Amino acid sequence: MTATLDWLGCATFRLTIGNLVVFLDAYIDRVPSAQPTGITIDEITRADWIVIGHSHFDHLYGAERIARTTGATIIGSYETVRIMEAQGVPAEQLLPVAGGEKIRLSSEVSVSVYPSQHSCVWSQSPMPAADQVCLGELGVTYQEQQERLKALWARLGSLSDEVVAHLKAAAQGARGDGGALLYLFETPAGSLLYQDTSGYWSGILQNLRPDVAILAAAGRGNIDGEPVQGSLAQFVARQATLLRPRRVVLSHHDDWLPGFSRAIDTGPIREELARWAPRTTLIEMGYLQAYPVFAGL
Repeated sequence: MTATLDWLGCATFRLTIGNLVVFLDAYIDRVPSAQPTGITIDEITRADWIVIGHSHFDHLYGAERIARTTGATIIGSYETVRIMEAQGVPAEQLLPVAGGEKIRLSSEVSVSVYPSQHSCVWSQSPMPAADQVCLGELGVTYQEQQERLKALWARLGSLSDEVVAHLKAAAQGARGDGGALLYLFETPAGSLLYQDTSGYWSGILQNLRPDVAILAAAGRGNIDGEPVQGSLAQFVARQATLLRPRRVVLSHHDDWLPGFSRAIDTGPIREELARWAPRTTLIEMGYLQAYPVFAGL
């Protein structure tokens, strides 16, 4: 069975397994100043499932339109489902999960859901370069994190007019991230782990052995609820040592919101992977490449 992976920008991918089409996140229509990915929401006519890693706009915005056009079922947190229902998606197309569920997507493909962590966007270094070492900020309480987040929202509100207009259009009333989730797909061709933000529970990852892992490479990593003591590149490499995948595909590493995000230099990530996970190959995908994700494994 042939399986291909298309990167559609930010943390959004289209996974095609035979005749089955699964969207991993749904944020496709971006600000005009962001690099075009070669596709828009209006051009999507086929989807069977949409899995959402968490409820922030740069992951969820667009899922409601894909679902209405294609009839696809959305899998996501209870917060994701609440937002999608408010956006007019029928309840029969919504499947709320929290981690621990195994869902049959077709006669040959299933996906297991695991609880995860969001990156430390409240950190004083919310978008560091891949080789920038970040230390400290341990033990910060939830209330303190929320206070720090106010500065981030203020910064977003001071960006260009097109960005502010986009943020208003994409604002779907999310009450936080809704609880980040990991997805592990099992197919006849191989297994694929999908992560859309830089955070994880180490006790969960060490028991998973995907053939291919899509790992987020943006922001300050979150390990078991605390910010990584090191660099983003080291964070990705630590995940690879836990998961031991044959291949790693990066997500969330392009300049998806100019003025706020940055295109991540993958060189340091490649170096750290070679040092700590030499049997893992880093795959650097362009947009819409239909990469044969399990070929040769």
